[in-house]
Amino acid sequence: MKATGVVRRIDELGRIVIPKEIRKTMRLREGEKIEIYITEKEEILLKKFSTLKNISDFAQNFADSINSFTKYNIIITDTDSIIALSGPLKKEYLNKNISEELVFAIKRRQNILEKHRKPIKLIDEKEVEGTYVMNSIIVNGDVAGLVIIFTEEGIIKDTDEKIAQIASQFFTKYLEE
Repeated sequence: MKATGVVRRIDELGRIVIPKEIRKTMRLREGEKIEIYITEKEEILLKKFSTLKNISDFAQNFADSINSFTKYNIIITDTDSIIALSGPLKKEYLNKNISEELVFAIKRRQNILEKHRKPIKLIDEKEVEGTYVMNSIIVNGDVAGLVIIFTEEGIIKDTDEKIAQIASQFFTKYLEE
């Protein structure tokens, strides 16, 4: 564990303030969920909660299945990182933090269809150009992540848009049960 040297008081309602620097480093945003654990040493551990991270193996198999049909990059994110990816971008992008552009799409609950080649940042470090469709995964009223079908070579078709919609709805239903 990394010491921060920050000390905070607990207020009369049992609340503490997580310093801005720590929130920024951990990519914690207003309204996000945090898991609270008590360790064997009786320490309190706060961990960023991700509904989708818990099913990343399942999500990877799901992405692989769609990729075998479409041959496009199938990207599944939670609100923070790419948790599953099938296609040519896998080695470079899997388990990386998503870009601010995707974070913004999540905040706005955007479903986007881009049929003309356009640059997009999937991760902050790199911009790629292609066509894509992006659908939000909404679980119990909160956006849990995105399903993205992306290609640098081909053109996204109406069937790809439907596949992304079905995939996001599938994850919604799966996670709400």
